[in-house]
Order: sequence, then structure tokens, then C-alpha cells
Amino acid sequence: MVTLLYIFFFLFGIVIGSFLNVCITRIPEGISIVSPSSRCPRCGTPIKPYDNVPVFAWMWLRGKCRACGAPISAMYPAIELTTGLLFVATFHEFGLTQTTLKWLVFTCLILVLTVTDLRVRLLPDLVNWPGFAAGLLFSAFVPPDHGFMRYLLWRLSHRVVPEYAAGLIDAALGAAFGSFLLWGLAALYKVARGREGMGMGDVKMMAMVGAFLGLRGTFLTILVGSLLGSVIGLSLVLALYFGGWKSALAKRASRRGLGAERTLRWSIASQYQLPLGTFLGAGALLIVYAVPLLAAHWPIFSGIVV
Repeated sequence: MVTLLYIFFFLFGIVIGSFLNVCITRIPEGISIVSPSSRCPRCGTPIKPYDNVPVFAWMWLRGKCRACGAPISAMYPAIELTTGLLFVATFHEFGLTQTTLKWLVFTCLILVLTVTDLRVRLLPDLVNWPGFAAGLLFSAFVPPDHGFMRYLLWRLSHRVVPEYAAGLIDAALGAAFGSFLLWGLAALYKVARGREGMGMGDVKMMAMVGAFLGLRGTFLTILVGSLLGSVIGLSLVLALYFGGWKSALAKRASRRGLGAERTLRWSIASQYQLPLGTFLGAGALLIVYAVPLLAAHWPIFSGIVV
């Protein structure tokens, strides 16, 4: 029976992943996610049901449209497979509980935001605001197990606070902390550098994340996401520099007396910007899925989020 449940969650996950692909590609374009039906973006031919099977259809079509032979992005099966595996991980960790439903919804929202930001540098309000409302609702029914907020409220008021109230307060504080912290950092960056360094989409995304994860989980998400962004961002800049990215542009600028070629190449490479929302999303997923694994071996990590 347990094996069948694992299979069910995987199959259900890849089907939901197929729908997430629709959201990722259509929401930024302002296209309905309900109609028209899936079709080839090149020739416009509607995709037959047997060619729209998550993950497997891409393999038997060899990554090409059956009608015109146009290549089909590997992003589609990758998102479907990732969603299926995360659904299995959720069931494995939380079983058939309300907590599982909470993190399944959260995972879907985060995947849409993370991939959309990576593709088009956009974090849609159509995902952020409904996600924020869902986070508050779920936090009332599934408050964090660590009981930090209940303990704090008891210390301040000397009254036992109902779990749903503690969960809502924790969600509201997490949303406020995450959004206002990023908003403040964005304002400071603009004052210091004279240009925008962070969009308001990141601020709204952290309000949604905070509503799900609460105060402690939001803090850890920003910490882990920022660390990931710094490490990967610096590695990418170094790779671009040593790989000769935009070297022709640097040479032309150097011949015009604008500076040494190496200095110009470094300046150009260091201007490359990665989407912060992608790393915040990755950090949030690590907090939800990696922390329980760590807690199994190191109790200090237990109760951080759920």
C-alpha cells in the first residue's frame, strides 16, 4: 500500500508539473492558463493527448514537435520530473496529513516563481498574492511545530494562545520580516548605487514565503538564498571573465582609450545579474526539504519550520 502511495504521488506530481509548465510559460505573457489547449509555439498545431503525457511524451518524441519538428525545451520534462520527485519527498516526510497538503501547494508556487524569474526576470503578482493568502490560511491550520511564537506570546501575555492564532501571527511576522527586509535592502542599494538592484517582485515573493514558513523559516530562507546567490553569482562572473565573455567589446573599448582590456572585461562580467528570486526560491525549498533530513541526524535542526 505504501509503495502504491509513492507511485501515486509521483504520477500526480508529474501531472501537476505539466500544469506548472503552462503557468510558467503563459502567466508572464498574460495568456489564460485554461485555454487554448497546449500547442506547438512554432507551428501552432494542438498537441494530441498521447503526445502530452508528462515526462514520457518528450522522450518518445525525442524532444521535437511531431508536426513540424521544432525542438521542445528540456525545461518541460525537467519541471515535471522535479515536481514528481518533490511530491514523493513530501509524502515520505509528512505522510497523509494536512502538513503534506500545505507543502505541496507551497512547492508548486515556489517552482512557478523560481523558474519564471530565471526565464524572464519576473515574479508575477498572479502567483504571489494568492500564494500569500494561501500561506496565511494554511498557517492557521498547520502552525509550526517548534512553538516559538506560542512560547513568546505566553511570555508576553502570560496566557495560552490557541495554535491557530499563534500560526497566523507567526505567518504575518514572517511575511512582514521578509518583505520589509528586502524592501529596505533594495532602497539602500538604490541610494548607494543610483540604480535599481532588486524588483518589488522579490519583496512580494518573500511576503508569500513568510506566510508559509513563519518568522524563523523566512530568516533562514533569506540567509540560504543569499548565500547560494553569492556563491553561484561569483562563480559565474569568474567563468564569464576567464571564458572571454564580451571580449570583443572590451577590446574595442580599450582601443578607444577607455581602460585596460582586462579591467574592462572584469567590469563587463561583474555587471551580469542573476535573478534573486530564483535563489530565494531554491533556499525556501531547501529549508522545507533538506532541514528534516538534517534534523534526522542532528536534532538541533528539528522544528525549524514544521
